[in-house]
Amino acid sequence: MKKVLSRSLLLAAATVLATGCAVPAKQTDYSAFRESKPRSILVLPPLNESPDAKATYSMLSQATRPLAESGYYVLPVTLVDETFRQNGMTVPGEIHAVAPEKLREIFGADTALYITVTEYGTKYVVVSSTTLVRAKAKLVDLRTGKTLWTGEASATSDGANTSGGGLVGMLVSAAINQVVNTLAETGHNVAGMASNRLLSAGQPGGLPYGPRSPKYGSD
Repeated sequence: MKKVLSRSLLLAAATVLATGCAVPAKQTDYSAFRESKPRSILVLPPLNESPDAKATYSMLSQATRPLAESGYYVLPVTLVDETFRQNGMTVPGEIHAVAPEKLREIFGADTALYITVTEYGTKYVVVSSTTLVRAKAKLVDLRTGKTLWTGEASATSDGANTSGGGLVGMLVSAAINQVVNTLAETGHNVAGMASNRLLSAGQPGGLPYGPRSPKYGSD
């Protein structure tokens, strides 16, 4: 009797574990996005929560390409940045606080993209150095103030050396990699990877294709 019970309990536990592993992926609700049908995007200077001051403009300079390739008209980021500067606004936090209807009045865009860089730079971790960029974003309809889409993505460049030389050699190699990555602006390249993952259409949970794309309406 005990053996039967034990076997039943094991089967039940296995069933629970199997069910737990088969959690369905979270579905993104695109109903507000499809109702809005945005055609143009105003990219605001990203907020920077990392200690690296280069993060804001590194991400800003990389945002246009994936959005344009996804089928949207993107207002030139240099023109947008200069417009804010001419009006005495140079801090991303202040710019993000501008009312949607005011941004619509100034730039005439359908939507605004609010990006926040949460991590940016090269870190030395025990026996390896890694350049990590992590960001999140939301697309807001400037006509209604509604959030149409949110997403997040990250990219990394592992500078670990596994070619031998013992622990001392690995530590020295990691330290050298960190210096090289810092001097070579590796963070900017990794930011490009993170930006593509975050803003390119056709990905699970990503932006739908825009009206300038031949794939418009297929997702």
